[in-house]
Amino acid sequence: MSAATNVNELIATGRDDAPAILAPDRPALSHGGLRRLAADTVAALNRLGIGRNDPVAIVLPNGPEMAAAFVAIAAGATTAPLNPAYRAEEFDFYLGDLDAKALVVERGSQSPAIAVAQARGVPIVELIADPAGPAGAFVLEGAAAGRPATIGGPADADDVALILHTSGTTSRPKMVPLRHRNVCASARNIRVALGLTAADCCLNIMPLFHIHGLIAAVLSSIGAGGSVFCAPGFNALRFFAQLTEAKPTWYTAVPTMHQAILARAERNREAIAATPLRLIRSSSASLPPQVMRALEETFSVPVIESYGMTEAAHQMASNPLPPRPRKPGTVGVAAGPEVAIMEEDGARLLPSGDTGEVVIRGDNVTAGYAANPEANAKAFTDGWFRTGDQGVIDADGYLTITGRLKELINRGGEKISPREVDEVLMDHPAVDQAVTFSMPHDKLGEEVAAVVVLVEGASAGESELRDFVSARLADFKVPRRILFLAEIPKGATGKLQRIGLAQRLGLTA
Repeated sequence: MSAATNVNELIATGRDDAPAILAPDRPALSHGGLRRLAADTVAALNRLGIGRNDPVAIVLPNGPEMAAAFVAIAAGATTAPLNPAYRAEEFDFYLGDLDAKALVVERGSQSPAIAVAQARGVPIVELIADPAGPAGAFVLEGAAAGRPATIGGPADADDVALILHTSGTTSRPKMVPLRHRNVCASARNIRVALGLTAADCCLNIMPLFHIHGLIAAVLSSIGAGGSVFCAPGFNALRFFAQLTEAKPTWYTAVPTMHQAILARAERNREAIAATPLRLIRSSSASLPPQVMRALEETFSVPVIESYGMTEAAHQMASNPLPPRPRKPGTVGVAAGPEVAIMEEDGARLLPSGDTGEVVIRGDNVTAGYAANPEANAKAFTDGWFRTGDQGVIDADGYLTITGRLKELINRGGEKISPREVDEVLMDHPAVDQAVTFSMPHDKLGEEVAAVVVLVEGASAGESELRDFVSARLADFKVPRRILFLAEIPKGATGKLQRIGLAQRLGLTA
């Protein structure tokens, strides 16, 4: 069978009666059922005047309906999932930026997005779930937009399947349009990297308004003919009960989620033993080697760290499955697109062992940001997309990310990788989590600071931790301020946020 280049081809893979979407206390939606749901959804959208390449904003809670709606709406329109926790001002920005042709919400929703859409004249489409029916099954109801769909029917390879915005930590969020061929290529790359088959089931705890959950958990599983068990968001207290119910073969998460799971693993040994996994995947942020070791020891399975970003429809590199080696601290080898290291001035590609900017090209990579020629001019050099990450590729082809170029700390001209300091701090037995960041300094420009969360019941002071780092790193890399918090501030997807952290914590020059 040839590789799928659109969502309709991708969902044609699974056996008619095989489970596709699962959820707590619900019968499964089969692959055949998902195909019928997609066809019915496209027809319903077309009747409402919505067709191919029309952006449809989706504001739904995590769960099977969100997973099914993403797949089914993408089959004939452009999906634009938005974080349900946004406030009205944020919804106003995103609905305007997208020029959304409709807003999909669940019936009975109290989301502020509804009033914003009404004020903007964006039609509201209600998703009506069937709580007694298969997981994710729904129908759409709404008023017609007053015109037929420009181009109806099933979407094609060059249609836009998904629009997501960049996080916008240092600038206005940019729109990333991902074509069907992009998302299908990325789903295929993940399937190949993890050896996914129809026998695999993913426990999804990732938010489904983010590229990681949408592609790595949902689309790669469906494309393999397997299934995805959709938890209603991440709750570390409920994770092991979900593990027992779902009986998955793998799960994927960001490092902070893995750490929360590890904190509760000892008292859930029986659940772990009763539900043997095939692998655990980590992506969207650097996985500390200490956490990777602890996960492998706890679950007795390989932990596969992968490297992804929205502009690549998620996956770019991945540590391979056994028997090939996994290298803790690296994000593995190229796993889909070509990956190279470029001089930061863009003049040339660098040989293995040299540090520079990570660049990629391939069929999973976006063709460019929407309506943003300035950003595209900066992002692409000679056909390579510039990730904004600094890294180095070793002689075996394994990529190590040394930091975000924007997150590197410039202390009086000395460039410091925050991740390097994080890993040293986490070697201290009292430290559970650490995040290093820049704080303003009146003479040096930037100074090194860190926030740590201590292991429950452990104690350590600022001077003790500074001495610990000082014995292992050059003096200019030692944090001048270390703050102790019960929890490190995180973004909506659970990723640690370095940029802007000094300001949030009131650290000024």
